[in-house]
Amino acid sequence: MRTNDVDIDGTTAAEPETLDVLGVGFGPSNLALALAVQEHNERSPASGRVAAAFVEQQAAFGWHRGMLLEGATMQVSFLKDLVTMRDPTSPRSFLNYLQGQGRLADFINTKTMFPSRVEFHDYLEWCAADVRHLVSYGTRAVAVHPVAGADGMVEELDVVLRGPDGERTVRTRNLVLATGLVPWLPPGVERGERVWHNSELLHRLATVDRDDSPVPPRRFVVLGAGQSAAETTEHLHRRYPDAEVRSVFSRYGYSPADDTSFANRIFDPDAVDHFYEAPSDVKQMLMDYHANTNYSVVDPELIQELYTRAYQEKVAGRQRLHVHGASRVAQVREPGAGGGDIEIDIEFLPTGEHETIGTDVVVYATGYRPIDPTMLLGDVGSWCCRADNGELLVERDYRITTAHPLRAGVYLQGPTEHTHGISSTLLSTTAVRAGEIVDSLCEHRPTEIPRGEPVTPPARPADVPVGL
Repeated sequence: MRTNDVDIDGTTAAEPETLDVLGVGFGPSNLALALAVQEHNERSPASGRVAAAFVEQQAAFGWHRGMLLEGATMQVSFLKDLVTMRDPTSPRSFLNYLQGQGRLADFINTKTMFPSRVEFHDYLEWCAADVRHLVSYGTRAVAVHPVAGADGMVEELDVVLRGPDGERTVRTRNLVLATGLVPWLPPGVERGERVWHNSELLHRLATVDRDDSPVPPRRFVVLGAGQSAAETTEHLHRRYPDAEVRSVFSRYGYSPADDTSFANRIFDPDAVDHFYEAPSDVKQMLMDYHANTNYSVVDPELIQELYTRAYQEKVAGRQRLHVHGASRVAQVREPGAGGGDIEIDIEFLPTGEHETIGTDVVVYATGYRPIDPTMLLGDVGSWCCRADNGELLVERDYRITTAHPLRAGVYLQGPTEHTHGISSTLLSTTAVRAGEIVDSLCEHRPTEIPRGEPVTPPARPADVPVGL
């Protein structure tokens, strides 16, 4: 029997009465999982196939579209695509994508391991199109309800989905939460017409470039010291040849990313095993030692490019690019209803000296933060086990440790740095992780489950939000 029809772009795809897995969020992580499921099913008999579906609140696939800057390249090798580290023979590899686009020889001739971000995003869209039948776009999971069997155990979950055609409920044996990170702004800062987060940069600039734009592209201030901040600064400086661009951060200068071969071992699949088994103090030590491979660091070539531009402008006597190192923004005063400049007080930390500047736009390149992955689960989250410090307990196969009577699986893709290491939110181990989750789904598959009924779990605190 098949129920729960899914309307996708005007076509109807049937879901089984109970899914083996429902993925929430459809960025690169769950896209990789969808590809792993697809390839597992292609080589499995009907009885061994995994019934999967995914939901994504965006109207179409997209990954950091606001930062697909011209000339920006990936910071990981193309071999760390969505499949190759799991199965080098997969037809969904970046190399096979290039062959299909007629660009394989051309790419080889670039002599690089790092494609442009625009090209890699096109590869991701190419992969997403291949599993389009598994995804409901424009759809959010808004509630999760436990379903108890005759023995009182919760082997299944009812997930309420809200999409273009209203609400429907899907029953699943497992959930995979891959809801990504959310842009972070300092406390008290709110986005506005002239205050942006860099994640929306290209969308905002498209508005600025209109003839009727209320924001002139004359002066920009970029706050942040990482790769995105440096890329934003470079892009604004190049895109607007008459504009003044200021970069403000508390380090004396941009810090280079450690991309050396030995340090890169921290992103190897084997390193996940090592990190998972390590004592807590060793985990923290490794995170501290190797934070400079990923956090608040910049590619050395980009650092040199920005320094060269600033120096050449000094030589020419026309300074447009200003880098305020060892500094912080002490205050931001937005203009009133009558318009005018945004005024920013910049403090030079070594001396405490203050400088006030006016600007048209402030761009916060202040990174992203994880959200509590259990916020979707509502009261079901009370069965998810946590350590004394509040961190979720996550098993090696990325499955949350759960308490009686919850047996349905809840897997995490992304917010597992505390258990699986620094690569958790990055592309490096995405392909391997997807394969491990598929293997786990198959290992935990029950032989037969009696049809259960919804039950009420212990209540969670009233201030815990529900829905993603």
